[in-house]
Amino acid sequence: MDELGHRHIAAYAHTQLDSGRGPVTVHRCLATLSSALGDAVRQHRLAHNPARPTAIPRPATPERRVWTPQEAVRFLDYCHDADPLIADLCELLIGTGMRKGEALGLHWADVHLPEQVLYVRYALSAVNNTRLVITTPKTRASKNWVALSPRVIKALEHHAATTRIHTGDPSDLFTGLVFCRPDGQPLRPQTVLDRFRKRAKEAGVPRITLHDLRHLAATLTLTAGIPLTIVSKTLRHSTLSTTANIYSHLTHQAAHDAVNAIDQTLTQTDARSSHHPHWPTWLRPHRDHTNQHHNPLRALYSPALTPTSPSASQLQGTRATTTRPPHRNTRKKAAPATRGNGLRPAKTLVGTTGFEPATP
Repeated sequence: MDELGHRHIAAYAHTQLDSGRGPVTVHRCLATLSSALGDAVRQHRLAHNPARPTAIPRPATPERRVWTPQEAVRFLDYCHDADPLIADLCELLIGTGMRKGEALGLHWADVHLPEQVLYVRYALSAVNNTRLVITTPKTRASKNWVALSPRVIKALEHHAATTRIHTGDPSDLFTGLVFCRPDGQPLRPQTVLDRFRKRAKEAGVPRITLHDLRHLAATLTLTAGIPLTIVSKTLRHSTLSTTANIYSHLTHQAAHDAVNAIDQTLTQTDARSSHHPHWPTWLRPHRDHTNQHHNPLRALYSPALTPTSPSASQLQGTRATTTRPPHRNTRKKAAPATRGNGLRPAKTLVGTTGFEPATP
């Protein structure tokens, strides 16, 4: 492990790509290796993680195909007759935006139909597509309450009435699953995906994945005008930026609606203001209204100036700037007293004597 370097990992990645493996698969393999080596660094078993930076860039996320509301309704109507289990599962995925593993790991103990909520506590995962395990949800924010709509409640009630609820050892995490096989064992994610795609082909709708139903739920809520913050909380994303980055293409219409609302408000305000009559030119106050009209009034009501006033010598016709004669300070400051030696105290201490010569 000490001799493992970045060049070895880069050589492995390029060898896999040259053999025909997909970039997404190779990138996931490198991410798993980087996670393991990062854990070794945290345990001080390695000095650094040789898998960082990644040997190949992260592949671009492909554009997902999302059903239209008409296609979703057509699929659900067909599955309610052909495969009720898949229909009830898809009703839950579309109606709540839950992940596939969270729905397959849901227990009846966490479903509260009278309160119209359920709690996401576990997730079902397949290790190497062979061994099934119950794990925690994807992120800390994923472990949270989820609201249920009347349509989803109806689907869960139908599923509870048509399937047998198995009880057993409470410590066994595979006991009490909502969606399971007839013997109570968990459903394999790949088996569910195969059944889902088979029913989609029979219903005549485009081929998608089960995770795309989560994107369908987000698309339906965003296009309905639900704020992005509420959609992010419904999907239980860890941050708001995660929702904004994934569904940025769906917020373009919201941006257009925002600027159109500004334009409409300003246009309506301008239309209302145009109905008010404007003042004629001869009634509009002059820009110097205060100086031209107030000064004569001030002179009219001011006391007459006496001949002894300093302002009485002003030329007639010259507009005075004030009605009060300026104040003149005729007092003179007394010269500071000097000492007998011709020196006076200094304002500031100079040297060591504190005196400076008197200015003649």
